[in-house]
Order: sequence, then C-alpha cells, then structure tokens
Amino acid sequence: MTNNGSSRTNGHRLSGYSAWSLLRHGAVGGTWPRAWREHDLESSYDAVIIGGGVHGLATAYYLARDHGMRKVAVLDKAYIGSGGSGRNTAILRSNYLTPEGVRFYDRSVKLYEHLAADLNYNVMFSQRGHLTLAHNDASLRTMHWRTEVNKLQGVDSEVIGPDRIKDLVPYLDTSPDTRYPILGALYHPPGGIVRHDAVVWGYARGADAHGVHIHQQTEVTGIDVSHGRVTGVQTSRGPISTPVVLNATAGWATLISDMAGVSMPVQTFPLQAAVTEPVRPFLDTVVVSGTLHVYVSQTDRGELVFGASVDPFASYSMRGSLEFTEGIAGHVLELMPALHRMKLLRQWAGLCDMTPDYSPIMGPTPVEGFYVDVGWGTYGFKAGPVSGEAMAATLATGKPPEIITAFGLDRFADGRLVGEKGAAAVGH
Repeated sequence: MTNNGSSRTNGHRLSGYSAWSLLRHGAVGGTWPRAWREHDLESSYDAVIIGGGVHGLATAYYLARDHGMRKVAVLDKAYIGSGGSGRNTAILRSNYLTPEGVRFYDRSVKLYEHLAADLNYNVMFSQRGHLTLAHNDASLRTMHWRTEVNKLQGVDSEVIGPDRIKDLVPYLDTSPDTRYPILGALYHPPGGIVRHDAVVWGYARGADAHGVHIHQQTEVTGIDVSHGRVTGVQTSRGPISTPVVLNATAGWATLISDMAGVSMPVQTFPLQAAVTEPVRPFLDTVVVSGTLHVYVSQTDRGELVFGASVDPFASYSMRGSLEFTEGIAGHVLELMPALHRMKLLRQWAGLCDMTPDYSPIMGPTPVEGFYVDVGWGTYGFKAGPVSGEAMAATLATGKPPEIITAFGLDRFADGRLVGEKGAAAVGH
C-alpha cells in the first residue's frame, strides 16, 4: 500500500489516503471510492470469521496479508463495529499484572503505534499517559507489584506520588482531606486513547484490499459439525461450506460457541459509559480509580469520556440506567470537583464476556476447525491488533503462537489460570 496514489492487492485497486490525493480530489472533484466493497455471499470459503469488530477484521487482515489466505469471509449480524468495538472507551495500555498479560498487551500497543502507517488510515492514536490512582495502602502495594512486573517485561511504568500526579493533572483533588485521598498512582506513559471506529474501518479497508469478503447484515444461525470437526455455517442469507470457523463475537461468545457444541466459562455483563459536552482541552492523561470505579479521558474534540465497572448482573441489555449516571457523576466529582457544571450528553452500554480469571480464551477447541477469540471482558479493544496477528497465525497453521499459548481453553480444566483481576482498570 502506498502513501500517495493507489495500490493494487488481489486485483482490487485501493485509493491511497495522502495530502497529495486530498489535493487532487479537491481540484478535480468527484467522490472517493468506497473503503470496502459489498460482495455476494459465496457458497464456500477457506475460513469464516464470525464477528465484524476489531478482532474479527484484524484477524482477516493479517490472515490475508501475512499468510496469503484470501478466500475469507467476515460475517456480522448488524454492521461492522456495532458491538464492543464501537461501544468501548478506546483506552490503550499494557501495564497489566501477569507476565503473560504484559507481554501480550505490550505487543498490541507496539502494533497500534504503527497502525496508521500500516493501514494508510489515521487511527488517531494519542499516547498521552495513563494514571491508575491508589487510595489506600493495599492499592499502593498492588501498584508497586505491577510496576516491577512491567519493568521486567520492558514496559514503561512507575509509581509516582501526589505532587507529580498534581503536575500531570492539575484538576485532580490531591489534598489529604478528601474522602478517598490519593496516595500515589501507577504512571504508564505509553498508554493513551485511539479512535475506535477508525481502527475498525482501517482494518476493514485493509482486509477488503487483500481480497477478504465482508458481509454485514448476515447473522449466523448455526454451525455445522460432523464427526468432531466444522464443515460449515448456516446464516440468514444461506449456508456456507468451510473447514475453519473463528468465533470473535465478544458478548455473544457463548451463544455462538454453543452452536458448535463447545461450552465456554464465560458470563456476559453490560458495561456502561457516558460522554460530556465538549470543553477546551485540559486533561492530557487518562485517569483511572479502581476504588471509585471510574475512569475518565478527554477526546480530541474536548468531550470527557467516563467509564465504570460492569453492571452487577449478567444480561444482554445495552440500555443505560439512571443509577449508573448518578454514581459515575458523583465519583468523578470526588476526583475533580471543578467539573460540577459540566453536562452529560449521552450514555450507552456494551457487552463484556467475562472469564473467571479475567484473561481471554484464544485458540483451538475440542471441535476441530472451530477456534475462539473471546472472553475479553473490559480489555478487548486494547488487544485488537495482537489478537488479530496471533489468531491469523493460529488459523493458518492450526497451532497457536507462543504469545497466546497461556490463554487456551484447556487452562480451566488444568488449573493454569492467568489472573488479571488485579490489573482491571476498575473493580468488577
């Protein structure tokens, strides 16, 4: 793919985005070509990926680009990015707790750093730093623990005190007289925010250029299994024959896996978020408080984006609640009282597929040819690029790469859990 003009992959001419192409289009007029095409649903594919979010599209992109498997279909029952990929708060970080988790998410951050150039699509990744506040001695000990694990894996993290926190975020109330005084924080400079819809569209555009078929409004209604292996999928638009199926459906993970007769130790919980009116930029870093169950960042347009912990009940509902609004507003004001005059514009919810150890489930299943990339909880968007890269290698070779071997489904039966609860942004 070129940075000016266009490129050709698998017979599809891809218009490159650049300053030159922008000037040329402005001078001669006309419309930009579609970022990805619509295709007729074929009767067979080499691989079918269920879920048109960042994980499914990234897997398709790397599968076609790096492994030459181009007869691939991505299916989504609605539109691409309509699930968790379009409903998250778009925070990226790699300051996790376990060595396996830190290595994995650090690879994802590194891929995000070069993703715009790789896809020729501006994903607006802003590495502005990430602060996880500690309000008591136990939290501060956990921050020191995470710092040492991070440093051993080469990840930039350190514990800082209230004075430096105040320098980074002047609007935070760091006085000792608050209900939850800030004793310190885990500071992670590589963390930041990204434009989630741009990531989805960039991967869709790249996958399409490599010959992948993206089918929206195509619901999977069944998975065909014969003699212990996948033979195809049933959809709302007709059957597809395929030897390889990937379940990358996040909150709907168990519903899809059940179609193949594979049970998943996953529960689905709603996770709510909200956004304020835009104001002049004043918050450079991402601020997280596990004790107060809140995290906040500011977008390039000036809005404040708030998130909290998952709702305390399993559900597939994506409706907002007044209880969430009242709770998160109160906690944000405990951190930054000066925001009391700001107005919330809207709130929404997404679905989180939670595992017992707060780590994902990636790789093969007891059904041959049926693979999963699920169980992401509140961490999924951060892992989009590395998951796509690793799952593409898994689908192409049948063997998971080393970076995801710890996240296999068999770990639950073997007792090899990868406990990441201590690295959750907020309490769950």
